[in-house]
Amino acid sequence: MIVCIAEKPSVARDIADVLGAKNRKEGYIEGNGYQVTWTFGHLCTLKEPHEYTPSWKSWSLSSLPMIPPRFGIKLINDSGIEKQFHIIEKLMQEAEMIINCGDAGQEGELIQRWVMQKAGAKCPVKRLWISSLTEEAIRDGFANLKDQAEFQPLYEAGLSRAIGDWTLGMNATRLYTLKYGQNKQVLSIGRVQTPTLALIVNRQAEIDNFKPEPYWELKTVYRNTTFSVTKGKFTKKEEGEAFLEIVRQKEFTVTDISEKKGKEYAPRLFDLTSLQVECNKKFAFTADDTLKLIQSLYEKKVTTYPRVDTTFLSDDIYPKVPNTLNGLVDYIDLTASLLKAKIRKDKRVFDNSKVTDHHAIIPTGVPARNLTDNERKVYDLVVRRFIAAFYPDCEISTTTVLGKVDKVDFKVTGKQILKPGWRVVFGAEQKDSDAEPSDEEGVLPDFIKGESGPHKPTLGEKWTQPPKPYTEATLLRAMETAGKLVDNDELRDALKENGIGRPSTRAAIIETLFKRNYIRKERKNLFPTATGVELIDTIQEELLKSAELTGLWEKKLRQIERGTYEARTFLEELKLMVHQVVINVLSDQTGRTITIEQAAPEKPQTEKEPKGEKTRKPRAKKEKTAGQPESTTVPVKPVCPICKKGSILRGKTAYGCSEYKDGCTFRMDYATYGEGLSDEELVKVISGIRKD
Repeated sequence: MIVCIAEKPSVARDIADVLGAKNRKEGYIEGNGYQVTWTFGHLCTLKEPHEYTPSWKSWSLSSLPMIPPRFGIKLINDSGIEKQFHIIEKLMQEAEMIINCGDAGQEGELIQRWVMQKAGAKCPVKRLWISSLTEEAIRDGFANLKDQAEFQPLYEAGLSRAIGDWTLGMNATRLYTLKYGQNKQVLSIGRVQTPTLALIVNRQAEIDNFKPEPYWELKTVYRNTTFSVTKGKFTKKEEGEAFLEIVRQKEFTVTDISEKKGKEYAPRLFDLTSLQVECNKKFAFTADDTLKLIQSLYEKKVTTYPRVDTTFLSDDIYPKVPNTLNGLVDYIDLTASLLKAKIRKDKRVFDNSKVTDHHAIIPTGVPARNLTDNERKVYDLVVRRFIAAFYPDCEISTTTVLGKVDKVDFKVTGKQILKPGWRVVFGAEQKDSDAEPSDEEGVLPDFIKGESGPHKPTLGEKWTQPPKPYTEATLLRAMETAGKLVDNDELRDALKENGIGRPSTRAAIIETLFKRNYIRKERKNLFPTATGVELIDTIQEELLKSAELTGLWEKKLRQIERGTYEARTFLEELKLMVHQVVINVLSDQTGRTITIEQAAPEKPQTEKEPKGEKTRKPRAKKEKTAGQPESTTVPVKPVCPICKKGSILRGKTAYGCSEYKDGCTFRMDYATYGEGLSDEELVKVISGIRKD
């Protein structure tokens, strides 16, 4: 018999159907010369410390670092897992061949290799490597089975990742808990988790330390069009007022008109991270929500493999595009025009050099039926990106009009869409709420060079703004680029190599930070808790908390996967690093401790909840046990008494509202109320203002 092992029962059923295996047995399906069985994700895990050395069971600084001479695996302690494993073990012991049908990725490879290793499999092993679960893809995959040996580097990368996470996590967690945790709570440290937390903590420090600075902008309205002074911002009001006085005296004259035609390209196809970013922006889905939804769509055979980090397709997909478009029956009004002509093949879509194991997430063309509301939302995003990729470019015209009042120059830019091209696929989309404000007007009036007339100048006071808190969308981008703020797609691709975590694990990392009570969420914004802040402040080793340095480690794991770096070298470097971390922490004589703050229930969500899916439940407080700290009260933040939305900023001469850009006029002068009021004191003062 040939034994096929899949990662989930549902995938095993799909494979069995294609292979003609119909007889359902306990733990497998048999027929036509095949036995198709399954895992439930991980059945095995690395052994616990005490299973290597009994003395490691008790937490002690003297036992650190814990580095076994050889790592071993064990079954996860669960009766259902143990039962299924013994079924698999028996099948594998009697098999003439095994076909590894695990998910086509690093984690999928590790899951099945460990099971085969634990089961003592001796027969030849082949690998099924597919990007979708359609019947056609499964048949093609079985017709082109690969040798297991081809995927040895993939397994070594997965194993190195697991051992690396164990070595750093086990040692650093015990080290920091015993040294700084006051014996009250485990302080979890992780190779990816901790640098991610550091991103949020550092961003909050930037916000807290930000000193708003006033500036003034000179604008004028001519023929119902707002022109901005080309000189830019004035840092001194007097200078701005001097220019205002000049332009009040004279008429506005149009000095130059230039028009430039150009193209806007369709947005790239989705990788997992960009899909999670888009779903967070559009629907407020968490990264974990989106991963579960796109995984479900993959298992329902309507989209391709989701855990990918490329936005490109390989050339072999191109001949299949018409069939896929034909299958999108709910989008026939958008696909009909494409199917009448030859499908365009664009280098921004098809590029073999940008595709390794898997291509971008696209629809399979299988009719999408019985989807939940939220699955439909995600599916719709994927489909429209795919269709748009084959539409013509959007043709635009950018008009720049220069004007002058006396010797003061003004400028306005407007954009006109000449041919919408791919834009018709998306219809009238909402503006990105996270996008920076633009100086561009819409379509401008017909101006004539040399014309002049009256105008209305204004000098507006504005304040510099602090950085925005991370949302899950912006945090995912920061993880992808090791903390660098990058808008350019090409540059972002280059930095992905050094990103922290993998597309498939980033959602779980963020969820872990919530569970550990290192971060909290207010609406979409992420904030560190006192525990999270103090933990990062306490960690002095940059390798533990630097996104950039952790990204370099991630790069080495990718190199192992490609066979260009030795797993042995990676692990030796990791062991040296852990040794050094232990030495550094043990030598700390400052006597520092970390505040242990219990999780507070989440505030009721004020945004529109996604329909049809459960959102993250409020994190309930655990019952207090011996040794746990009393719960602490989360400090009340002062809220603007005028707009009721903004937070209070501390400027040079006054307190102001963070919503001032949107017109809020709240202001409390230091001369009247005093400088350096705490949040608690501000709340009391504002309450008094309300009463007055």
